[in-house]
Amino acid sequence: MYRKYITGFMLAGMALLSSCVCARELKINRIAAKPAFRIEYLNESMAEDKRSFMEMISNVSSGQRVVDYEVLEQTVKYQLSDKDQEALMRIVEAEAGGEDQNGKLLVANVVLNRVNNENFPDTVWDVVMQREQGVAQFSPTVDGRYQSVKVSTDTKKAVERALYGEDISQGALYFCAREKADSEKLQWFDRKLTRLFSYGSHEFFQ
Repeated sequence: MYRKYITGFMLAGMALLSSCVCARELKINRIAAKPAFRIEYLNESMAEDKRSFMEMISNVSSGQRVVDYEVLEQTVKYQLSDKDQEALMRIVEAEAGGEDQNGKLLVANVVLNRVNNENFPDTVWDVVMQREQGVAQFSPTVDGRYQSVKVSTDTKKAVERALYGEDISQGALYFCAREKADSEKLQWFDRKLTRLFSYGSHEFFQ
């Protein structure tokens, strides 16, 4: 008999609790349905979206600045004066005007290798114009080619690659065109230097 009453009380309590929950949900739904609630929720949502968007833009921009700085740091290797840059472009054009861009790059590399070597002058101009016992190191400086050349776009690109640090010369400090060089100079090259490789019409030595 008592069990019957207890069961009844439990069922009644559950019904009352369910009614309270439903009433609370109904109240919330009514509040949510009000225009003021919808507007407030929409404004908060838009503000959050705006914050997220601005954070994303800020992160991307910051990352781009870092990338740009790193690229610049990696590419700029040689800062030359106008005089030195002009000398480099002219000697590359005079020595390798008929070569492809890599052939021109190699000549620029040799000049810059000499600048960096303690046995040669410290500037491009002085390297290009150097004379050893009265003999010019680069023949175009005495036969008129250096002064008369018109520097091509391709030569400018090759020099730019060299100034940005691209070096395919294997450390070469000398080069010659065997077909055009006189026999005495060739004998000196072959006897005194180490041949590294040939490219185009030039042979490169160290």
